[in-house]
Amino acid sequence: MYKSFSMELAGRTLTVDIGRVAAQANGAALMHYGDTVVLTTVCASEKPREGIDFFPLSVEYEEKLYAVGKIPGGFIKREGKASENAVLTSRVIDRPMRPLFPKDYRNDVTIDNLVLCVDQDCAPELTAMLGSAIATSISDIPFDGPISTTQVGMVDGEFVFNPTQSEREKSTLALTVASTREKVIMIEAGADEIPEDKMIEAIFKAHDMNKQVIEFIDTIVAECGKPKSDYERFDTPEELYEDMVSFITPEAMEKAVFTDVKQVREANVNEIRDKLIARYEEINPDWVPFVEAAVYKFQKKTVRKMILKDQKRPDGRAMTQIRPLAAEVDILPRTHGSAMFTRGQTQVMTITTLGALAETQKLDGLDENETGKRYMHHYNFPSYSVGETRPSRGPGRREIGHGALAERALVPVLPSEDEFPYAIRAVSEVLESNGSTSQGSICASTLSLMAAGVPIKAMVAGISVGLVTGDSDDDYVILTDIQGLEDFFGDMDFKVAGTHKGITAIQMDIKIHGLTREIIEKAIYRTKEARTYILDDVMAPVISEPRAEVGPYSPKITQIKIDPSKIGDVVGQRGKTINAIIEQTGVKIDITDDGAVSICGLDKESINKAVELVEMIASDFEEGKLYKGKVISIKDFGAFIEFAPGKEGMVHISKLAKHRVEHVEDVLTLGDIITVVCLGQDKMGRISFSLKDVK
Repeated sequence: MYKSFSMELAGRTLTVDIGRVAAQANGAALMHYGDTVVLTTVCASEKPREGIDFFPLSVEYEEKLYAVGKIPGGFIKREGKASENAVLTSRVIDRPMRPLFPKDYRNDVTIDNLVLCVDQDCAPELTAMLGSAIATSISDIPFDGPISTTQVGMVDGEFVFNPTQSEREKSTLALTVASTREKVIMIEAGADEIPEDKMIEAIFKAHDMNKQVIEFIDTIVAECGKPKSDYERFDTPEELYEDMVSFITPEAMEKAVFTDVKQVREANVNEIRDKLIARYEEINPDWVPFVEAAVYKFQKKTVRKMILKDQKRPDGRAMTQIRPLAAEVDILPRTHGSAMFTRGQTQVMTITTLGALAETQKLDGLDENETGKRYMHHYNFPSYSVGETRPSRGPGRREIGHGALAERALVPVLPSEDEFPYAIRAVSEVLESNGSTSQGSICASTLSLMAAGVPIKAMVAGISVGLVTGDSDDDYVILTDIQGLEDFFGDMDFKVAGTHKGITAIQMDIKIHGLTREIIEKAIYRTKEARTYILDDVMAPVISEPRAEVGPYSPKITQIKIDPSKIGDVVGQRGKTINAIIEQTGVKIDITDDGAVSICGLDKESINKAVELVEMIASDFEEGKLYKGKVISIKDFGAFIEFAPGKEGMVHISKLAKHRVEHVEDVLTLGDIITVVCLGQDKMGRISFSLKDVK
C-alpha cells in the first residue's frame, strides 16, 4: 500500500513515498527533498555467501545526467563508470550503515541510490543518505537503525544546515554528521582552518537535528516496517575456541603480537595458526576450516585486553606516543617537487607536478558549480607496500577516498589562481604501510608542495587516533597514531588534518554503535596535540616555508590582462594568430573570457617573447611610439612589416630613408628585422609607419 510521509527539514520539505515503486525490493523509499528525487532500494540474498568471513555489503550511488537535463558527452551516450563524487558518496553512506548490521551476517546486501532529479538547493547526496537509512530500517533485513545524516556549512561565522547552493559557495565548512538516537556514528569534514571548539559545536548541532529526523523515521517504520528476518549465524565453535586458548595460552598469544615489527608479528601468528591446523588435522578435522577465524578472534581479544586493561600497546608505545617520524624533500632530482614522510612502518612519497591552467580537470556531473578542478590529489596503494602479490587494476574505492581526503585537507591552504596561475597535481605513492597512510600522504604532500614552490598559506599535517572500548561508555582508551593492528582490532579510526590555526579535514570510521561527546572531544584535542608536534618538530626543520620560485624543471607561467574586446584579435580566425605565437615561441597560452592570459613555458625568454607578441596584438598603435617588426612583403610602393602574428603595418617608400629611394629593395630585404615609428593615421584612415624618422 502506497503511503507518503513529510516533514520540514532545514526550511525545505522532505517527503518519503513508501510502496509507490520498486515493490520487489526488501525495502524501497522514493525520496523527495525540495525538487530533488532519489530512489533508494535495499536487497539481501536469501542465503549467506559461502566461504567468507566478512559482511558483504555493497553501497551504490548512481548519478544519471538526465537528472540535471544533460546528455552524456563523448561517443557513447550513456553513463559510464562511477564518478569520483559517486564513489565518495557511496563510501559516506557505507561507513555509518555498516556497523549497524549484525557482525556475523553473511548474506549479500546491496543498497542502491538512483538519482532521478536534482534541485541544486537540495543535495542529492544527503537525500540518498537519508533514503538508505529509511529503506533499510523498513526492510526485513537485520539492522539496528535508524540513523540520520545532516550537512553543516558556515557562512559569515554562522552555521547553516543542509546548505543551499548559494550557501555552499560561500561556506568555509563542509561537514557531514551521521547519528543514531544517542550517539554520533560518522563524521566527514572539509574546513577552512576551523578551530577545534567550533568544529565540536557544529558536530553536536548536527547531532541534535539528526535526532529530530530519527523521530520522523520512527513514524515511517511504525506504519510500514517489516518484521526483521532471522539469519544463519556464523561463529567459531565454542569447544574449538576453549581448546585453542588452553593449547596456545593467552601468554603465548600476547608474546606473539607484542612487537613493533609487522612482519615479525605476522610470522608469529602464522606459526600459531600452523600449530593449530596440525593439531586439529589429527584430533578433529571438522575444526580445521574454523582455525583462521578462531586465531583472528583470539588475537583480537588479546590486543584489546592488553590495551584496555593492561594499558599496553602491541609495539610498546605509550597511549599518547607517536611512532618514530622522518621527513625528506627533493627525493627525485627532476620532478617539480617531491617529498617523503615516514611514520614507523608507514612510508609515503608525494610527487608534485605543475601545469598550465588548461590542464585543470574538467568535471561533468550533477553539481552545476563543479565544472573543473585545479588541484588534483591522487593516492596509490600498491600491493608491495604490505608485502603482497596483487596485480594493479587501477584505483579502487579506498584509494579514491584517501586521495580525496588528502585533497580536501590541502585545498584550504592553496594559493588562488591569481597568486599562482598553475594547475597542480600531487600523487602520493604508498611505499610501505602499517596504518595511517592517508595521514602520511597529507604530511608528504605538504612538504612536496612547498618544495615545488607552491606558496601554500600554512603547513598541514594529519594524524589518526584510535579507540578501544569496554562494557560501558566510561570504559575506553584513546590511542594516538594507530598502527594497522590497532585499526583492525580497535573500534575507531579518527583522522584529523589541519594547520596550527585549525582543522581542514576530518574522516571518522567506527565499528561500534556510535561515540559519546566526551570521546569525540578528547579525540579531536588529542589530534591537535599530535599535529602541533609533527608540524613543529618534524616537518618545519626539513622545509619551513615554500620556496620562493618554482624549480628549474617546472614550467614558468606569466599572467597578463588584456581588453576582453581584443581576445578575438589574439586568437585570430580559427585560432590562426594564437597558434602562430605558440609555434614561434613554444609556449602554451590560455585566455579566459575576462581577458586573463596565462603564458606557460620552460624558459623565461620564450615567455617574454610571447608576452610581447600578445601585448602587441592586444594594443592599439600609438603615434610617435617605436615598434620592431619583420619585413614580410615588398611592393613597388613600400614594405609590409609584421609586428606580431596578424598585426601588420606598412612603411611607404617615401618613408624609408631621408634621401630619395628608387626601389624598396635598395633599403630592405625580406626577413629584415627593423624598428619603425608610428606616424598615426593617414588621410585614408590607415596607420602608417616611418623608418627614416626613427631617432
